[in-house]
Amino acid sequence: MSRARSHLRAAFFLTAVSPRGATSWIAARRELSARPAPQEPGMEYQDAVRTLNTLQTNASYLEQVKRQRGDPQKQLEAMELYLARSGLQVEDLDRLNIIHITGTKGKGSTCAFTERILRNYGLKTGFFSSPHLVQVRERIRINGQPISPELFTKHFWRLYHRLEETEDSNSCVSMPAYFRFLTLMAFHVFLQEKVDLAVVEVGIGGAYDCTNIVRKPVVCGVASLGIDHTSLLGDTVEKIAWQKGGIFKRGVPAFTVLQPDGPLAVLRERAEQTSCPLYLCPPLEALEEGGPPLTLGLEGEHQRSNAALALQLAHCWLQQKDHRGVGEVKATRPSLLRQLPLAPVFQPTPHMRRGLRDTEWPGRTQVLRRGPLTWYLDGAHTSSSVQACVRWFRQALHRCKEPGSGTEVRVLLFNSTGDRDAAALLKLLQPCQFDYAVFCPNLTEVSSTDNADQQNFTVTLDQVLLRCLEHQQHWSRLDEEQACPEPGGPTSLLLAPRPAHSHSTSSLVFSCISQALQWISQGRDPVFQPHSPPRGLFTHPVAGSGANVLREAAAIHVLVTGSLHLVGGVLKLLEPSLSQ
Repeated sequence: MSRARSHLRAAFFLTAVSPRGATSWIAARRELSARPAPQEPGMEYQDAVRTLNTLQTNASYLEQVKRQRGDPQKQLEAMELYLARSGLQVEDLDRLNIIHITGTKGKGSTCAFTERILRNYGLKTGFFSSPHLVQVRERIRINGQPISPELFTKHFWRLYHRLEETEDSNSCVSMPAYFRFLTLMAFHVFLQEKVDLAVVEVGIGGAYDCTNIVRKPVVCGVASLGIDHTSLLGDTVEKIAWQKGGIFKRGVPAFTVLQPDGPLAVLRERAEQTSCPLYLCPPLEALEEGGPPLTLGLEGEHQRSNAALALQLAHCWLQQKDHRGVGEVKATRPSLLRQLPLAPVFQPTPHMRRGLRDTEWPGRTQVLRRGPLTWYLDGAHTSSSVQACVRWFRQALHRCKEPGSGTEVRVLLFNSTGDRDAAALLKLLQPCQFDYAVFCPNLTEVSSTDNADQQNFTVTLDQVLLRCLEHQQHWSRLDEEQACPEPGGPTSLLLAPRPAHSHSTSSLVFSCISQALQWISQGRDPVFQPHSPPRGLFTHPVAGSGANVLREAAAIHVLVTGSLHLVGGVLKLLEPSLSQ
Protein backbone atom coordinates (compact mmCIF):
# COMPACT_ATOMS: atom_id res chain seq x y z
CA MET A 1 0.00 0.00 0.00
CA SER A 2 2.67 2.52 1.03
CA ARG A 3 4.82 1.73 -2.02
CA ALA A 4 1.88 2.30 -4.36
CA ARG A 5 1.03 5.56 -2.68
CA SER A 6 4.63 6.71 -2.99
CA HIS A 7 4.49 5.86 -6.68
CA LEU A 8 1.31 7.89 -7.00
CA ARG A 9 2.83 10.94 -5.35
CA ALA A 10 5.92 10.62 -7.53
CA ALA A 11 3.72 10.50 -10.61
CA PHE A 12 1.92 13.65 -9.63
CA PHE A 13 1.50 16.04 -6.71
CA LEU A 14 -1.56 15.23 -4.62
CA THR A 15 -3.17 17.32 -1.92
CA ALA A 16 -5.17 15.06 0.35
CA VAL A 17 -6.53 14.87 3.88
CA SER A 18 -6.99 11.84 6.10
CA PRO A 19 -9.89 10.63 5.69
CA ARG A 20 -40.60 -6.05 17.82
CA GLY A 21 -42.85 -8.34 15.43
CA ALA A 22 -44.82 -7.41 12.30
CA THR A 23 -48.04 -7.03 14.31
CA SER A 24 -46.55 -4.33 16.49
CA TRP A 25 -45.27 -2.58 13.38
CA ILE A 26 -48.76 -2.52 11.85
CA ALA A 27 -50.19 -1.19 15.08
CA ALA A 28 -47.48 1.44 15.18
CA ARG A 29 -48.32 2.36 11.58
CA ARG A 30 -51.87 3.27 12.58
CA GLU A 31 -50.58 5.40 15.46
CA LEU A 32 -47.80 7.09 13.49
CA SER A 33 -49.82 7.86 10.39
CA ALA A 34 -51.59 10.69 12.19
CA ARG A 35 -48.41 12.27 13.54
CA PRO A 36 -47.15 15.49 12.01
CA ALA A 37 -43.71 15.58 10.40
CA PRO A 38 -41.04 16.15 13.07
CA GLN A 39 -39.85 19.73 13.29
CA GLU A 40 -36.85 19.40 15.57
CA PRO A 41 -34.17 22.12 15.66
CA GLY A 42 -31.33 21.63 13.20
CA MET A 43 -33.22 19.21 10.98
CA GLU A 44 -32.34 20.94 7.74
CA TYR A 45 -31.79 19.39 4.32
CA GLN A 46 -28.04 18.86 4.77
CA ASP A 47 -28.66 17.26 8.17
CA ALA A 48 -31.13 14.85 6.57
CA VAL A 49 -28.64 13.94 3.84
CA ARG A 50 -25.83 13.42 6.36
CA THR A 51 -28.06 11.06 8.33
CA LEU A 52 -29.05 9.28 5.13
CA ASN A 53 -25.37 8.79 4.35
CA THR A 54 -24.93 6.77 7.54
CA LEU A 55 -27.01 4.12 5.73
CA GLN A 56 -24.36 3.76 3.00
CA THR A 57 -23.83 0.07 3.60
CA ASN A 58 -23.98 -0.70 -0.10
CA ALA A 59 -20.84 -2.85 -0.09
CA SER A 60 -21.96 -5.09 2.78
CA TYR A 61 -25.53 -5.11 1.45
CA LEU A 62 -24.39 -6.27 -1.98
CA GLU A 63 -22.30 -9.00 -0.38
CA GLN A 64 -25.42 -10.17 1.45
CA VAL A 65 -27.41 -10.11 -1.79
CA LYS A 66 -24.76 -12.18 -3.56
CA ARG A 67 -25.00 -14.81 -0.82
CA GLN A 68 -28.79 -14.87 -0.98
CA ARG A 69 -29.37 -14.32 -4.68
CA GLY A 70 -30.59 -17.90 -5.05
CA ASP A 71 -33.61 -16.90 -2.98
CA PRO A 72 -34.80 -13.44 -4.09
CA GLN A 73 -37.95 -13.93 -2.05
CA LYS A 74 -35.93 -13.25 1.11
CA GLN A 75 -34.99 -9.85 -0.25
CA LEU A 76 -38.61 -8.97 -0.96
CA GLU A 77 -39.77 -10.26 2.43
CA ALA A 78 -37.23 -8.01 4.15
CA MET A 79 -38.47 -5.07 2.07
CA GLU A 80 -42.08 -5.86 3.00
CA LEU A 81 -41.17 -5.70 6.69
CA TYR A 82 -39.49 -2.32 6.23
CA LEU A 83 -42.53 -1.16 4.28
CA ALA A 84 -44.85 -2.24 7.12
CA ARG A 85 -42.67 -0.49 9.70
CA SER A 86 -42.75 2.65 7.58
CA GLY A 87 -46.54 2.75 7.74
CA LEU A 88 -47.49 1.12 4.44
CA GLN A 89 -48.52 -2.31 3.18
CA VAL A 90 -47.87 -3.87 -0.21
CA GLU A 91 -51.56 -3.36 -0.95
CA ASP A 92 -51.02 0.39 -0.63
CA LEU A 93 -48.55 0.26 -3.51
CA ASP A 94 -51.23 -1.34 -5.67
CA ARG A 95 -52.90 2.07 -5.75
CA LEU A 96 -49.93 3.50 -7.65
CA ASN A 97 -49.79 3.22 -11.43
CA ILE A 98 -46.14 2.22 -11.80
CA ILE A 99 -44.15 1.80 -15.01
CA HIS A 100 -41.22 -0.43 -14.03
CA ILE A 101 -38.07 -0.23 -16.19
CA THR A 102 -34.86 -2.26 -15.97
CA GLY A 103 -31.77 -2.94 -18.11
CA THR A 104 -28.01 -2.37 -18.01
CA LYS A 105 -27.74 0.44 -20.58
CA GLY A 106 -30.23 3.20 -21.25
CA LYS A 107 -32.83 2.44 -18.58
CA GLY A 108 -32.47 5.93 -17.05
CA SER A 109 -32.84 7.60 -20.45
CA THR A 110 -35.85 5.39 -21.21
CA CYS A 111 -37.43 6.45 -17.92
CA ALA A 112 -36.77 10.12 -18.73
CA PHE A 113 -38.34 9.79 -22.21
CA THR A 114 -41.36 7.93 -20.82
CA GLU A 115 -42.00 10.39 -17.99
CA ARG A 116 -41.69 13.42 -20.29
CA ILE A 117 -44.08 11.96 -22.86
CA LEU A 118 -46.78 11.21 -20.29
CA ARG A 119 -46.37 14.56 -18.56
CA ASN A 120 -47.24 16.15 -21.91
CA TYR A 121 -50.69 14.58 -21.59
CA GLY A 122 -51.34 16.65 -18.46
CA LEU A 123 -50.70 13.75 -16.07
CA LYS A 124 -49.09 14.33 -12.70
CA THR A 125 -45.98 12.16 -12.76
CA GLY A 126 -43.61 10.68 -10.23
CA PHE A 127 -40.12 9.51 -11.15
CA PHE A 128 -37.68 7.44 -9.08
CA SER A 129 -34.17 6.96 -10.48
CA SER A 130 -30.63 6.17 -9.44
CA PRO A 131 -28.00 7.44 -8.93
CA HIS A 132 -28.18 11.18 -8.35
CA LEU A 133 -25.69 13.52 -9.97
CA VAL A 134 -25.57 16.62 -7.78
CA GLN A 135 -28.21 16.35 -5.05
CA VAL A 136 -29.82 13.21 -3.68
CA ARG A 137 -33.32 14.73 -4.01
CA GLU A 138 -32.90 14.30 -7.80
CA ARG A 139 -33.76 10.64 -7.27
CA ILE A 140 -37.38 11.46 -6.39
CA ARG A 141 -39.14 13.77 -8.85
CA ILE A 142 -42.64 15.18 -9.21
CA ASN A 143 -43.60 16.42 -12.68
CA GLY A 144 -40.01 16.06 -13.81
CA GLN A 145 -38.53 18.25 -11.06
CA PRO A 146 -36.54 17.00 -8.04
CA ILE A 147 -38.59 17.35 -4.89
CA SER A 148 -37.74 20.50 -2.95
CA PRO A 149 -35.24 20.43 -0.08
CA GLU A 150 -38.15 21.16 2.28
CA LEU A 151 -40.25 18.24 0.98
CA PHE A 152 -37.25 15.92 1.04
CA THR A 153 -36.42 16.93 4.61
CA LYS A 154 -40.01 16.50 5.79
CA HIS A 155 -40.43 13.02 4.30
CA PHE A 156 -36.96 11.90 5.32
CA TRP A 157 -37.38 12.62 9.01
CA ARG A 158 -40.94 11.30 9.08
CA LEU A 159 -39.78 7.97 7.61
CA TYR A 160 -36.58 7.83 9.65
CA HIS A 161 -38.41 8.30 12.96
CA ARG A 162 -41.12 5.81 12.03
CA LEU A 163 -38.45 3.19 11.40
CA GLU A 164 -36.72 4.11 14.67
CA GLU A 165 -39.89 3.82 16.70
CA THR A 166 -40.89 0.46 15.19
CA GLU A 167 -37.45 -1.08 15.57
CA ASP A 168 -37.50 -4.75 16.52
CA SER A 169 -35.15 -5.45 19.40
CA ASN A 170 -34.48 -8.92 17.99
CA SER A 171 -33.38 -7.55 14.62
CA CYS A 172 -29.72 -6.88 13.90
CA VAL A 173 -30.59 -4.36 11.16
CA SER A 174 -32.88 -1.59 12.37
CA MET A 175 -32.59 0.62 9.31
CA PRO A 176 -32.71 -0.30 5.62
CA ALA A 177 -29.65 0.37 3.50
CA TYR A 178 -29.33 3.63 1.54
CA PHE A 179 -31.12 2.62 -1.68
CA ARG A 180 -33.85 0.71 0.16
CA PHE A 181 -34.54 3.74 2.34
CA LEU A 182 -34.86 6.02 -0.69
CA THR A 183 -37.15 3.50 -2.39
CA LEU A 184 -39.45 3.49 0.64
CA MET A 185 -39.35 7.27 0.74
CA ALA A 186 -40.26 7.53 -2.95
CA PHE A 187 -43.37 5.37 -2.41
CA HIS A 188 -44.47 7.60 0.48
CA VAL A 189 -43.93 10.76 -1.59
CA PHE A 190 -45.82 9.42 -4.61
CA LEU A 191 -48.80 8.33 -2.50
CA GLN A 192 -48.99 11.59 -0.57
CA GLU A 193 -48.59 13.68 -3.73
CA LYS A 194 -51.31 11.61 -5.45
CA VAL A 195 -49.41 11.19 -8.70
CA ASP A 196 -51.32 9.82 -11.69
CA LEU A 197 -48.46 7.46 -12.47
CA ALA A 198 -44.87 6.85 -11.38
CA VAL A 199 -41.92 5.80 -13.54
CA VAL A 200 -39.62 3.64 -11.41
CA GLU A 201 -36.11 2.69 -12.49
CA VAL A 202 -34.99 -0.68 -11.16
CA GLY A 203 -31.72 -0.65 -9.23
CA ILE A 204 -28.81 -2.99 -9.90
CA GLY A 205 -30.82 -6.17 -9.74
CA GLY A 206 -34.14 -7.34 -11.05
CA ALA A 207 -35.74 -10.25 -9.27
CA TYR A 208 -34.19 -9.32 -5.92
CA ASP A 209 -34.20 -5.55 -6.37
CA CYS A 210 -36.04 -3.72 -3.61
CA THR A 211 -38.22 -1.91 -6.17
CA ASN A 212 -39.53 -5.34 -7.19
CA ILE A 213 -41.80 -5.25 -4.16
CA VAL A 214 -44.20 -3.64 -6.62
CA ARG A 215 -46.49 -6.52 -7.54
CA LYS A 216 -48.93 -4.79 -9.91
CA PRO A 217 -47.07 -2.45 -12.27
CA VAL A 218 -49.11 -1.23 -15.23
CA VAL A 219 -46.35 -2.09 -17.71
CA CYS A 220 -42.69 -3.18 -17.61
CA GLY A 221 -39.75 -2.39 -19.86
CA VAL A 222 -36.31 -3.91 -20.43
CA ALA A 223 -33.72 -1.63 -22.02
CA SER A 224 -30.49 -2.88 -23.63
CA LEU A 225 -28.68 -5.66 -21.79
CA GLY A 226 -24.94 -6.09 -21.48
CA ILE A 227 -22.25 -7.20 -19.07
CA ASP A 228 -22.37 -5.26 -15.81
CA HIS A 229 -22.13 -6.00 -12.08
CA THR A 230 -20.97 -9.53 -12.89
CA SER A 231 -20.20 -10.43 -9.26
CA LEU A 232 -23.83 -9.77 -8.43
CA LEU A 233 -25.83 -10.57 -11.56
CA GLY A 234 -23.74 -13.27 -13.20
CA ASP A 235 -20.83 -13.47 -15.63
CA THR A 236 -22.81 -13.86 -18.86
CA VAL A 237 -25.40 -11.65 -20.50
CA GLU A 238 -27.85 -14.57 -20.37
CA LYS A 239 -27.55 -14.74 -16.57
CA ILE A 240 -27.99 -10.99 -16.38
CA ALA A 241 -31.09 -11.23 -18.61
CA TRP A 242 -32.50 -13.85 -16.23
CA GLN A 243 -32.13 -11.46 -13.29
CA LYS A 244 -33.52 -8.46 -15.17
CA GLY A 245 -36.52 -10.48 -16.33
CA GLY A 246 -37.39 -11.00 -12.68
CA ILE A 247 -39.57 -7.87 -12.77
CA PHE A 248 -42.12 -9.56 -15.08
CA LYS A 249 -45.54 -10.04 -13.44
CA ARG A 250 -48.45 -12.27 -14.41
CA GLY A 251 -50.67 -10.62 -16.98
CA VAL A 252 -48.70 -7.35 -16.99
CA PRO A 253 -47.54 -6.38 -20.51
CA ALA A 254 -43.80 -5.93 -20.98
CA PHE A 255 -41.64 -4.57 -23.80
CA THR A 256 -37.99 -4.91 -24.68
CA VAL A 257 -35.66 -3.64 -27.38
CA LEU A 258 -33.71 -5.74 -29.85
CA GLN A 259 -31.19 -7.85 -27.91
CA PRO A 260 -28.71 -10.55 -28.91
CA ASP A 261 -30.39 -13.92 -29.44
CA GLY A 262 -29.27 -15.41 -26.09
CA PRO A 263 -30.69 -12.70 -23.79
CA LEU A 264 -33.83 -12.41 -25.93
CA ALA A 265 -34.50 -16.14 -25.53
CA VAL A 266 -33.98 -15.87 -21.76
CA LEU A 267 -36.41 -12.95 -21.51
CA ARG A 268 -38.96 -14.92 -23.50
CA GLU A 269 -38.56 -17.89 -21.16
CA ARG A 270 -38.95 -15.62 -18.12
CA ALA A 271 -42.09 -14.11 -19.61
CA GLU A 272 -43.61 -17.53 -20.36
CA GLN A 273 -42.95 -18.71 -16.79
CA THR A 274 -44.81 -15.74 -15.34
CA SER A 275 -47.56 -15.58 -18.00
CA CYS A 276 -46.35 -12.13 -18.92
CA PRO A 277 -47.11 -10.92 -22.47
CA LEU A 278 -43.73 -9.73 -23.77
CA TYR A 279 -43.32 -7.73 -26.99
CA LEU A 280 -40.32 -6.64 -29.03
CA CYS A 281 -40.23 -2.93 -29.87
CA PRO A 282 -40.03 -2.13 -33.57
CA PRO A 283 -37.24 0.30 -34.49
CA LEU A 284 -37.98 3.99 -34.32
CA GLU A 285 -37.88 4.14 -38.14
CA ALA A 286 -41.04 2.03 -38.28
CA LEU A 287 -42.92 4.60 -36.18
CA GLU A 288 -41.61 7.47 -38.30
CA GLU A 289 -43.07 6.11 -41.54
CA GLY A 290 -45.73 8.37 -42.95
CA GLY A 291 -44.74 11.30 -40.74
CA PRO A 292 -41.84 13.69 -40.10
CA PRO A 293 -38.69 12.32 -38.42
CA LEU A 294 -38.75 12.23 -34.63
CA THR A 295 -36.45 14.68 -32.85
CA LEU A 296 -34.88 13.50 -29.59
CA GLY A 297 -33.79 15.74 -26.74
CA LEU A 298 -30.91 13.36 -25.96
CA GLU A 299 -28.02 13.06 -28.41
CA GLY A 300 -26.55 9.82 -29.69
CA GLU A 301 -27.79 7.17 -32.10
CA HIS A 302 -28.25 4.69 -29.22
CA GLN A 303 -30.94 6.95 -27.74
CA ARG A 304 -33.26 5.95 -30.59
CA SER A 305 -33.58 2.50 -29.06
CA ASN A 306 -34.44 4.02 -25.67
CA ALA A 307 -36.97 6.35 -27.31
CA ALA A 308 -38.62 3.44 -29.15
CA LEU A 309 -39.08 1.58 -25.86
CA ALA A 310 -40.41 4.71 -24.14
CA LEU A 311 -43.02 5.21 -26.86
CA GLN A 312 -44.32 1.67 -26.41
CA LEU A 313 -44.48 1.99 -22.63
CA ALA A 314 -46.34 5.31 -22.84
CA HIS A 315 -48.66 4.03 -25.57
CA CYS A 316 -49.49 0.91 -23.56
CA TRP A 317 -50.31 2.90 -20.42
CA LEU A 318 -52.47 5.37 -22.33
CA GLN A 319 -54.43 2.49 -23.87
CA GLN A 320 -54.93 0.91 -20.44
CA LYS A 321 -56.03 4.27 -19.07
CA ASP A 322 -58.65 4.45 -21.82
CA HIS A 323 -59.63 0.79 -21.19
CA ARG A 324 -58.57 -0.31 -24.62
CA GLY A 325 -56.02 -2.99 -23.73
CA VAL A 326 -52.58 -3.43 -25.26
CA GLY A 327 -53.78 -3.55 -28.85
CA GLU A 328 -53.14 -6.01 -31.63
CA VAL A 329 -49.62 -7.13 -32.36
CA LYS A 330 -48.45 -6.48 -35.89
CA ALA A 331 -45.58 -8.75 -36.83
CA THR A 332 -43.55 -7.00 -39.51
CA ARG A 333 -40.43 -9.13 -39.16
CA PRO A 334 -41.23 -12.85 -39.50
CA SER A 335 -37.63 -13.79 -38.69
CA LEU A 336 -38.08 -12.28 -35.22
CA LEU A 337 -41.51 -13.79 -34.66
CA ARG A 338 -39.89 -16.99 -33.39
CA GLN A 339 -38.31 -14.94 -30.64
CA LEU A 340 -41.01 -12.46 -29.62
CA PRO A 341 -44.14 -10.92 -31.16
CA LEU A 342 -43.57 -7.43 -32.45
CA ALA A 343 -45.19 -4.57 -30.53
CA PRO A 344 -47.79 -2.40 -32.28
CA VAL A 345 -46.67 0.07 -34.93
CA PHE A 346 -48.51 3.35 -34.46
CA GLN A 347 -48.21 6.98 -35.43
CA PRO A 348 -46.72 8.99 -32.51
CA THR A 349 -49.08 11.74 -31.37
CA PRO A 350 -48.02 15.41 -31.15
CA HIS A 351 -47.77 14.96 -27.35
CA MET A 352 -45.37 12.06 -27.87
CA ARG A 353 -43.28 13.97 -30.39
CA ARG A 354 -42.95 16.97 -28.08
CA GLY A 355 -42.13 14.69 -25.17
CA LEU A 356 -39.24 13.06 -27.02
CA ARG A 357 -37.98 16.42 -28.23
CA ASP A 358 -38.16 18.10 -24.81
CA THR A 359 -36.61 15.28 -22.77
CA GLU A 360 -33.67 16.35 -20.64
CA TRP A 361 -31.53 13.89 -18.70
CA PRO A 362 -28.33 15.53 -17.36
CA GLY A 363 -25.10 13.61 -17.59
CA ARG A 364 -26.21 11.43 -20.48
CA THR A 365 -24.84 12.49 -23.89
CA GLN A 366 -24.88 16.07 -22.62
CA VAL A 367 -22.87 18.87 -24.25
CA LEU A 368 -21.84 22.14 -22.60
CA ARG A 369 -20.21 24.70 -24.94
CA ARG A 370 -18.34 27.39 -23.04
CA GLY A 371 -15.92 29.64 -24.92
CA PRO A 372 -13.05 27.55 -26.30
CA LEU A 373 -14.08 24.59 -24.13
CA THR A 374 -16.69 22.02 -25.04
CA TRP A 375 -17.57 19.52 -22.32
CA TYR A 376 -19.08 16.17 -23.38
CA LEU A 377 -20.63 14.32 -20.43
CA ASP A 378 -21.87 10.75 -20.57
CA GLY A 379 -21.93 8.38 -17.61
CA ALA A 380 -21.09 5.32 -19.71
CA HIS A 381 -19.79 2.51 -17.48
CA THR A 382 -20.32 -0.73 -19.41
CA SER A 383 -18.61 -1.96 -22.56
CA SER A 384 -21.69 -1.45 -24.71
CA SER A 385 -22.46 1.99 -23.28
CA VAL A 386 -18.83 3.13 -23.70
CA GLN A 387 -18.91 1.99 -27.33
CA ALA A 388 -22.07 4.06 -27.83
CA CYS A 389 -20.40 6.98 -26.06
CA VAL A 390 -17.39 6.81 -28.38
CA ARG A 391 -19.63 6.84 -31.46
CA TRP A 392 -21.55 9.83 -30.13
CA PHE A 393 -18.37 11.74 -29.17
CA ARG A 394 -16.67 11.20 -32.53
CA GLN A 395 -19.81 12.20 -34.43
CA ALA A 396 -20.13 15.33 -32.31
CA LEU A 397 -16.48 16.22 -32.98
CA HIS A 398 -17.03 15.79 -36.70
CA ARG A 399 -20.08 18.08 -36.66
CA CYS A 400 -18.34 20.91 -34.83
CA LYS A 401 -15.01 20.76 -36.64
CA GLU A 402 -14.21 23.92 -38.59
CA PRO A 403 -11.41 23.89 -41.21
CA GLY A 404 -8.50 26.10 -40.29
CA SER A 405 -9.90 26.88 -36.85
CA GLY A 406 -6.55 26.43 -35.10
CA THR A 407 -5.11 23.95 -32.65
CA GLU A 408 -7.53 21.42 -31.18
CA VAL A 409 -6.85 19.53 -27.96
CA ARG A 410 -8.80 16.46 -26.82
CA VAL A 411 -8.89 15.55 -23.14
CA LEU A 412 -10.34 12.47 -21.44
CA LEU A 413 -11.50 12.77 -17.83
CA PHE A 414 -12.24 9.27 -16.53
CA ASN A 415 -12.92 7.21 -13.45
CA SER A 416 -14.66 3.91 -12.82
CA THR A 417 -15.81 2.20 -9.66
CA GLY A 418 -17.03 -1.15 -8.44
CA ASP A 419 -16.10 -4.39 -10.16
CA ARG A 420 -15.97 -2.95 -13.68
CA ASP A 421 -13.07 -3.81 -15.97
CA ALA A 422 -11.46 -0.38 -16.28
CA ALA A 423 -8.76 -1.64 -18.66
CA ALA A 424 -11.41 -2.89 -21.11
CA LEU A 425 -13.33 0.40 -20.93
CA LEU A 426 -10.20 2.48 -21.48
CA LYS A 427 -9.25 0.37 -24.48
CA LEU A 428 -12.61 1.19 -26.06
CA LEU A 429 -11.86 4.90 -25.58
CA GLN A 430 -8.52 4.74 -27.42
CA PRO A 431 -9.97 5.45 -30.91
CA CYS A 432 -10.92 8.95 -29.72
CA GLN A 433 -7.19 9.82 -29.90
CA PHE A 434 -6.95 11.98 -26.81
CA ASP A 435 -4.00 14.27 -26.29
CA TYR A 436 -4.31 13.98 -22.52
CA ALA A 437 -5.94 11.45 -20.22
CA VAL A 438 -6.83 12.74 -16.75
CA PHE A 439 -7.90 10.52 -13.85
CA CYS A 440 -9.41 11.53 -10.52
CA PRO A 441 -11.77 10.14 -7.86
CA ASN A 442 -15.48 10.98 -7.75
CA LEU A 443 -14.82 13.73 -5.18
CA THR A 444 -15.56 17.34 -6.03
CA GLU A 445 -13.06 18.45 -3.40
CA VAL A 446 -10.48 16.57 -1.38
CA SER A 447 -12.77 16.97 1.62
CA SER A 448 -16.52 16.65 1.04
CA THR A 449 -17.57 17.33 4.63
CA ASP A 450 -19.30 20.56 3.59
CA ASN A 451 -21.34 18.82 0.89
CA ALA A 452 -23.35 15.92 2.24
CA ASP A 453 -24.76 15.00 -1.20
CA GLN A 454 -21.27 14.02 -2.41
CA GLN A 455 -20.21 11.98 0.64
CA ASN A 456 -19.42 8.31 0.15
CA PHE A 457 -18.59 6.25 3.22
CA THR A 458 -18.17 2.94 1.38
CA VAL A 459 -14.60 3.68 0.23
CA THR A 460 -11.56 5.47 1.67
CA LEU A 461 -9.52 8.23 0.04
CA ASP A 462 -6.54 5.88 -0.26
CA GLN A 463 -8.66 3.30 -2.11
CA VAL A 464 -10.02 5.73 -4.68
CA LEU A 465 -6.63 7.32 -5.32
CA LEU A 466 -4.98 3.94 -5.84
CA ARG A 467 -7.71 3.00 -8.29
CA CYS A 468 -6.95 6.17 -10.25
CA LEU A 469 -3.30 5.16 -10.36
CA GLU A 470 -4.36 1.78 -11.73
CA HIS A 471 -6.35 3.57 -14.45
CA GLN A 472 -3.25 5.57 -15.35
CA GLN A 473 -1.16 2.42 -15.54
CA HIS A 474 -3.74 0.75 -17.81
CA TRP A 475 -3.66 3.80 -20.07
CA SER A 476 0.15 3.66 -20.17
CA ARG A 477 0.12 0.07 -21.35
CA LEU A 478 -2.52 0.83 -23.98
CA ASP A 479 -0.45 3.77 -25.24
CA GLU A 480 2.61 1.54 -25.54
CA GLU A 481 0.66 -1.13 -27.41
CA GLN A 482 -0.72 1.47 -29.78
CA ALA A 483 2.68 3.08 -30.36
CA CYS A 484 4.34 -0.28 -31.05
CA PRO A 485 1.87 -2.53 -32.92
CA GLU A 486 2.81 -6.12 -33.53
CA PRO A 487 4.86 -6.64 -36.74
CA GLY A 488 2.72 -7.80 -39.61
CA GLY A 489 -0.49 -6.66 -37.90
CA PRO A 490 -3.43 -5.41 -39.94
CA THR A 491 -2.37 -1.88 -40.87
CA SER A 492 -5.92 -1.08 -41.92
CA LEU A 493 -6.87 -1.08 -38.25
CA LEU A 494 -4.23 1.48 -37.24
CA LEU A 495 -5.48 4.89 -36.22
CA ALA A 496 -4.73 7.97 -38.27
CA PRO A 497 -1.44 9.52 -37.12
CA ARG A 498 -1.58 12.25 -34.49
CA PRO A 499 1.18 13.96 -32.51
CA ALA A 500 2.85 11.33 -30.38
CA HIS A 501 2.49 11.53 -26.59
CA SER A 502 4.20 8.98 -24.37
CA HIS A 503 2.52 7.99 -21.10
CA SER A 504 4.76 10.27 -19.07
CA THR A 505 3.57 13.30 -21.04
CA SER A 506 -0.07 12.45 -21.69
CA SER A 507 -1.71 11.31 -18.46
CA LEU A 508 -2.18 12.89 -15.07
CA VAL A 509 -3.79 11.93 -11.77
CA PHE A 510 -5.50 14.50 -9.57
CA SER A 511 -6.86 14.01 -6.08
CA CYS A 512 -10.29 15.55 -6.78
CA ILE A 513 -12.51 16.77 -9.61
CA SER A 514 -11.99 20.44 -8.81
CA GLN A 515 -8.23 20.20 -9.32
CA ALA A 516 -8.66 18.25 -12.55
CA LEU A 517 -11.06 20.86 -13.94
CA GLN A 518 -8.76 23.70 -12.92
CA TRP A 519 -5.93 22.17 -14.93
CA ILE A 520 -8.08 21.30 -17.95
CA SER A 521 -9.85 24.66 -18.19
CA GLN A 522 -6.86 26.91 -17.35
CA GLY A 523 -9.28 29.65 -16.39
CA ARG A 524 -10.83 29.72 -19.89
CA ASP A 525 -14.28 28.45 -18.89
CA PRO A 526 -16.44 31.56 -18.37
CA VAL A 527 -18.51 29.88 -15.62
CA PHE A 528 -16.01 27.67 -13.80
CA GLN A 529 -13.72 30.22 -12.18
CA PRO A 530 -12.40 28.68 -8.94
CA HIS A 531 -9.98 30.22 -6.49
CA SER A 532 -6.27 29.88 -7.17
CA PRO A 533 -5.14 26.24 -7.05
CA PRO A 534 -3.17 25.01 -4.02
CA ARG A 535 0.43 26.10 -4.09
CA GLY A 536 2.59 23.75 -6.12
CA LEU A 537 -0.36 21.82 -7.56
CA PHE A 538 0.72 22.21 -11.20
CA THR A 539 4.49 22.15 -10.74
CA HIS A 540 4.83 18.69 -12.28
CA PRO A 541 6.52 18.96 -15.72
CA VAL A 542 3.59 17.30 -17.50
CA ALA A 543 1.11 19.64 -15.86
CA GLY A 544 3.26 22.64 -16.72
CA SER A 545 3.79 21.82 -20.38
CA GLY A 546 0.19 20.69 -20.80
CA ALA A 547 -1.04 23.93 -19.26
CA ASN A 548 0.75 25.90 -21.98
CA VAL A 549 -0.85 23.74 -24.67
CA LEU A 550 -4.31 24.18 -23.16
CA ARG A 551 -3.92 27.95 -22.78
CA GLU A 552 -2.95 28.36 -26.42
CA ALA A 553 -5.45 25.92 -27.98
CA ALA A 554 -8.21 27.32 -30.17
CA ALA A 555 -10.58 24.52 -29.09
CA ILE A 556 -10.53 22.10 -26.16
CA HIS A 557 -12.85 19.07 -26.29
CA VAL A 558 -13.26 17.28 -22.97
CA LEU A 559 -15.02 13.91 -22.69
CA VAL A 560 -16.10 13.08 -19.12
CA THR A 561 -17.15 9.46 -18.80
CA GLY A 562 -16.80 6.18 -16.92
CA SER A 563 -18.80 6.89 -13.79
CA LEU A 564 -22.07 8.75 -13.32
CA HIS A 565 -20.76 9.94 -9.96
CA LEU A 566 -17.79 11.53 -11.73
CA VAL A 567 -20.14 13.18 -14.22
CA GLY A 568 -22.27 14.42 -11.32
CA GLY A 569 -19.27 15.97 -9.59
CA VAL A 570 -18.23 17.70 -12.82
CA LEU A 571 -21.77 19.04 -13.35
CA LYS A 572 -21.87 20.36 -9.79
CA LEU A 573 -18.80 22.51 -10.52
CA LEU A 574 -19.65 23.50 -14.10
CA GLU A 575 -23.33 24.23 -13.44
CA PRO A 576 -23.61 25.79 -9.95
CA SER A 577 -27.34 26.38 -10.47
CA LEU A 578 -27.94 22.63 -10.09
CA SER A 579 -26.94 22.90 -6.43
CA GLN A 580 -29.57 25.55 -5.69
